[in-house]
Amino acid sequence: MPALCRDCLATFTTGPRCPKCGGRRVVEHAELFSLSIAHMDCDAFYASVEKRDNPALRDLPVIVGGGRRGVVSTACYIARIHGVRSAMPMFQALKLCPDAVVVPPRMQAYAEVSRAIRAMMDELTPMVQPLSLDEAFLDLTGTERLHGAPPAVVLAGLIRRMQTELGIGGSIGLSHNKFLAKIASDLDKPRGFSVIGAGETAAFLRGKPVRLIWGVGEAAQVALERAGIRSFDDLLRWDIKDLTARFGRLGDRLWHLARGQDHRAVTAHEPVKSISNETTFAEDTGDADLLDGHIWRLAEKVADRAKARDLAGRTVTLKIKRADFRLLTRRTSLREPSQMADTIYRTARGLFDAEAGRGPFRLIGVGLSDLCAANMADRTPDLLDPAAASRAAAERAADKIRARFGPDAIIKGRALR
Repeated sequence: MPALCRDCLATFTTGPRCPKCGGRRVVEHAELFSLSIAHMDCDAFYASVEKRDNPALRDLPVIVGGGRRGVVSTACYIARIHGVRSAMPMFQALKLCPDAVVVPPRMQAYAEVSRAIRAMMDELTPMVQPLSLDEAFLDLTGTERLHGAPPAVVLAGLIRRMQTELGIGGSIGLSHNKFLAKIASDLDKPRGFSVIGAGETAAFLRGKPVRLIWGVGEAAQVALERAGIRSFDDLLRWDIKDLTARFGRLGDRLWHLARGQDHRAVTAHEPVKSISNETTFAEDTGDADLLDGHIWRLAEKVADRAKARDLAGRTVTLKIKRADFRLLTRRTSLREPSQMADTIYRTARGLFDAEAGRGPFRLIGVGLSDLCAANMADRTPDLLDPAAASRAAAERAADKIRARFGPDAIIKGRALR
């Protein structure tokens, strides 16, 4: 059985221990050295950066997120042992893990680490498709001759380099297509290296729930359950024509994924299509001041992420979910692209004002799309708002102060609502 030591990168035939270094971090698989499609996912990325930059947090449960009425962005694995999960309301997370240290997000710091990781991946293959700051697909087909080692060894070397040079851990999923590689990367976190070969695909998927499919959200799951589809086994009983007739393009995709088939290529340089952030409230609310504070904080987070990626957007989107779970989405186009929190906030607030009477609300979100390079943004003075230029200058100055002294160096009053 082909085997690889993830500590010293030695390859050998089989065994629980590495014959070279004696290490036990060994991965074995019949197809280990013939697979080349991978998914790399950093382990609790935001929290890992915070622990790296503040060693005092190393052995503590850390939650990256907003205040008590915010949501969890990322939780370290110590906090996850207590049941804390991403997107969980902060009050619930602190009830599960009252000793957790809550740290506000530092998107610029995370973006800097992400760029360093991306540079490492680009050295391995030109076919890198980022999904977010902390995860990406890689296609290493045909690179064995270049690196003098099969993709599995190169990927193990990538994770080792990330740990030693950046202090950030990650997990690898290796398979014969993107769908299975992404599933594999989540099988043995943290610091995992999992393989799903072509020969075991059918057996692996047997009995698995359809929610395992990336991109199948709550609404799609409800629709599938209404059709009696809860698992991959249920999908296998459907004819492709019937699935497509009922679910459209999703039905065609599900038919193939149920059989472990995914013909999507790893596409490099695929542009980010949108940037968004949302929060779910502990209790439904129609409080105008409270909601205004949330809209500002969400706009600021979206702007921070756009600035970190040197992007701007022309379309601002507001998402609100009413107490009856009805989801409302409203969007409008800006006069010109922008990455400024002030512009995003004022636009989102205008969209909200038109819907404020339909509360109370349980969720609110702000997004920026129709993205472009930052140098295409905020170039023309707004003649209808003479104060916009001075607000933009103040925001840029505040960004520089936060970058130097930390995210809490300057806080707007409305952010405290």
